[in-house]
Amino acid sequence: MRRPPIITIIGTKKQGKTTLTVKLAAEMHRRGHRVMTMKHGSHTFNIDPSTTDTYRHYHEGNAERVAMVSPDKFALVERWTEERTPEQIAEQYLSDADIVIAEGFKAAALPKIEIWRRETGKSKLYETGSAMSAYYIAIATDDAELEAHVPVVLFSDEGWLTTLANLVEEKVMRI
Repeated sequence: MRRPPIITIIGTKKQGKTTLTVKLAAEMHRRGHRVMTMKHGSHTFNIDPSTTDTYRHYHEGNAERVAMVSPDKFALVERWTEERTPEQIAEQYLSDADIVIAEGFKAAALPKIEIWRRETGKSKLYETGSAMSAYYIAIATDDAELEAHVPVVLFSDEGWLTTLANLVEEKVMRI
């Protein structure tokens, strides 16, 4: 199996990571790329309610894996004892993607786009010269005064999404 290229969308809470992930995925799809996404969560989750048979398979039956299959979708819930890296997940489950857009995984040594909005009053993650700053390909922001050693893409610029998609193609996908 091959590991597809991965870009991580990072930022603190309520900055717009999900919105940026969705918009970038749609733009990459529009450009003809096979796009797959993953989302990092800091706690467990259930994708089906406790009233479903698949929930019972997993929780009561202690199945290692439960596949949920319908005419138009497939989902796999797999039990593990140790968290896997985004690289391992992409290689095992998303290997046929042209690009994987991963929301979160800020500690991963992978290319990053940080979304940071001054208006939220929260601190940005980017620090010039830090070990993680070497992985940044851009910062998407509402702050026209932000300075960084990577491209700063302003939401006020009409072509901000095109700029980010171009950077992903050039720096991550290498096309």
